Amino acid sequence: MWRITHNNSSIPIGDIPCFPIDIARAEIIAQINRGMRPVFFFGNKENNAVRAYIVLADDDRSQIMVSSVDLGMPGQEYPSLTADVPQMSMFEREIYEDFGVIPAGHPWLKPVRFSYNRFNPLMSMGKYPFFTVEGESIHEVAVGPVHAGIIEPGHFRFMCHAEDIFHLEIQLGYQHRGIEQLFVLRHGKPKIHLAESIAGDTVIGHSLAYAQVVESCADVSVSRRADSIRAVALEMERIAVHIGDLAALSGDVAYLLGNAVFGAIRTQVINTTLALCGSRFGRGLIREGGVVYDIAADMRDSIIRVLNDVEERVVLMAEKMFSTPSVLARFEQAGVVDKETARLIGLVGMAARASGIPRDVRTTHPSGAYRFYPMHTIVMESGDVFARGYLRYAEIRQSIEFIRDLLKNFPSDEPVREPADIMKKDRFSVSMVEGWRGELSHCGMTDSRGELVRYKIKDPSFHNWFGLAVAVRNNGISDFPLCNKSFNLSYCGHDL
Repeated sequence: MWRITHNNSSIPIGDIPCFPIDIARAEIIAQINRGMRPVFFFGNKENNAVRAYIVLADDDRSQIMVSSVDLGMPGQEYPSLTADVPQMSMFEREIYEDFGVIPAGHPWLKPVRFSYNRFNPLMSMGKYPFFTVEGESIHEVAVGPVHAGIIEPGHFRFMCHAEDIFHLEIQLGYQHRGIEQLFVLRHGKPKIHLAESIAGDTVIGHSLAYAQVVESCADVSVSRRADSIRAVALEMERIAVHIGDLAALSGDVAYLLGNAVFGAIRTQVINTTLALCGSRFGRGLIREGGVVYDIAADMRDSIIRVLNDVEERVVLMAEKMFSTPSVLARFEQAGVVDKETARLIGLVGMAARASGIPRDVRTTHPSGAYRFYPMHTIVMESGDVFARGYLRYAEIRQSIEFIRDLLKNFPSDEPVREPADIMKKDRFSVSMVEGWRGELSHCGMTDSRGELVRYKIKDPSFHNWFGLAVAVRNNGISDFPLCNKSFNLSYCGHDL
């Protein structure tokens, strides 16, 4: 019942099987229990009924499995998958919010992001059904959505006994922009700017995922030189944010030396991206069919020199920080997510790898330059703040080495951009990119004119926000900022 495809490949929509949910449900659960993992489960209105597309990743075989199920009319029920497969929870909640199809038996059914075009506009923030804990000496602490710092809006409600957290409820959806719908509505207009605006700290990752959806639907191959430039930019984005996160983690435990030094080193990296494309965050670099800016020999030499200096300074500071007793006392055994829990709730990216799960799209579903320069997946086992912090340090060094190898063996002169403006009709494409947080997934569907008729985006934060809620259980509430920084999840990447 599956159509097998691969990362950044398009298939005819007509080739995707469709089954009633009562037939498909057991097969979906069986595949996930065998080790497949859900990349997408999203609805689409077709002939007044709701058809849900299910995309599973087979990491061992580097394959993508696609199928679909008939969920019936809005207001109808189907047996929930979540009770058997907890990582399907957010997907089912989203379909319920968007289309009004009810997953009967879902353990905690409520809206995901309060989108402007939700099926039931009466599902409002003011009626949010918070989980509650009752008992003697139990109290609640509410934080946000307006915060003391310059950050995006989100509400955190802690159920506590004295200083210990029993449960954390995370309510998002305050800045829904309808960005998925904008990809569909902007016929004949550039859409790459939308992709660059999905999450401001992941400009390269999201714009690359969108470009690859378009290229696969247009049957356009990007040159190895353009692929190499994209990979350099993606790893530079990873390096810069990871260094910034080490600065933030240092600040949260009052290790001011690390906070200052890492903050300064990050500036070196983003200024190098600025020299490459005119934007410290990579805007304007990636376009459908390739890239806008080439990397000439002198620029390659300059990037290598900067990264050599960055690596030397990062190593000196990180080795000092991760051997400082006062830092380790706060990092170790704080915010633990064990391996089995991480698997059950479907963590991706860095958060999964810190809990011992080798989940990295660059390794399991390689595309672009990663086909020629394989990456080794680095994992930690402890699943705590220390693991999420030290993993950043290890990945910074790995990314620097990757860029050096790539630039020293840079492909010969080739066009860095090819025309990719005519997509084939009735195509279905999935693109997965390993951003610095983890797996960024975009799915595009074209109609009979070759125009986007459905576009679905999934930031790693979609999976990982609940991981933060799990991590803080049985921790002191004063450790929440530290745990939060160790995940560093996106509000806008979730709210879309």
